[in-house]
Amino acid sequence: MSVNKDEFRAALGRFVSGVTVVTTRGEDNRPVGMTVSAFASVSLEPPLVLACIDKRASVHGRFAEGTYFAVNILAEDQEHLSRRFASKDQDRFNGTRYTEGVTGLPLLEGALAYLECRVVHAYPGGDHTIIVGEVESTGVAECKPLAYFRGGYSQLA
Repeated sequence: MSVNKDEFRAALGRFVSGVTVVTTRGEDNRPVGMTVSAFASVSLEPPLVLACIDKRASVHGRFAEGTYFAVNILAEDQEHLSRRFASKDQDRFNGTRYTEGVTGLPLLEGALAYLECRVVHAYPGGDHTIIVGEVESTGVAECKPLAYFRGGYSQLA
């Protein structure tokens, strides 16, 4: 028995997830990033996380071949950033406020949390590349998360 793409998407849409923007540095050291919903913790010791990067994404190569990436976990008032970094716009950082972390990576201002990671593995995963990173730096804020459910944004009560 095989599950078709629509059935698979409908089932996964019932899983409530946080929303992240994954960032790194591109050509000429310019900041690049994209919205990623496939993000998870892997291990506490050592501290590992994974992010799945769509192979069709214009910035895929920067993540698949890079040495560092940052995960910005978005706060409930940052839906506009999720939409911006999910767009086809090549200069997603234009007008976006960010600081540089200890690794020099762009960290979005106002994010609920961030994790700066050193790439330790990259695995093929169907139409995505699974990037595993060891967390080298973190930061957190006290606010509520932006959530994604059934193809739309939600906020926690």
